[in-house]
Amino acid sequence: MKKVHGFERVALAALALVLAPAPLWAAESKAGVDKPPAVATQAAAKAQATAKAESAVNVNTASAEQIAAGLVGVGPAKAQAIVAYREANGPFKDAAQLLEVKGIGEAILKQNEARIVF
Repeated sequence: MKKVHGFERVALAALALVLAPAPLWAAESKAGVDKPPAVATQAAAKAQATAKAESAVNVNTASAEQIAAGLVGVGPAKAQAIVAYREANGPFKDAAQLLEVKGIGEAILKQNEARIVF
């Protein structure tokens, strides 16, 4: 049998940690051993991305904060521009009308097509 050295040992150990079943983590957690921070951070980021992807934003009724939180690539400034456009021109009739808002382009519209509702 071949001896495992250096990088191979680290790679195998990391693979074992990643593939370990959840109950193993729970048992270690009870024993005072927590998940490695990188694993916990990755899980939190994935959960946040999933929640954001599943949320729908009504661009005709949502506040700037709700728009920024619910749409990918839309921060506070772009969200405020959407609200300002809506207040000046009335409710949006379709997603293509968002292209008239400064800072909203085809890429942002495409990323959010499943999240935008009216």
